[in-house]
Amino acid sequence: MGKLKDTVKGLANEISGNVKQAAARASDNPELEVKGKAQETKGEVQQGVGKIKGALGDRI
Repeated sequence: MGKLKDTVKGLANEISGNVKQAAARASDNPELEVKGKAQETKGEVQQGVGKIKGALGDRI
């Protein structure tokens, strides 16, 4: 179950980060764009953790 939870949370963070970046570009807000990129990266890492958990059978 940990794999699915991390993968879904990661995907949600990645999507939210992309939306923030798009809004930042549209409103010329570099601070929001940085926050969006950070959230996108967090999501990518969470998805990676989910893949590792899946490969190890949730033993971590």
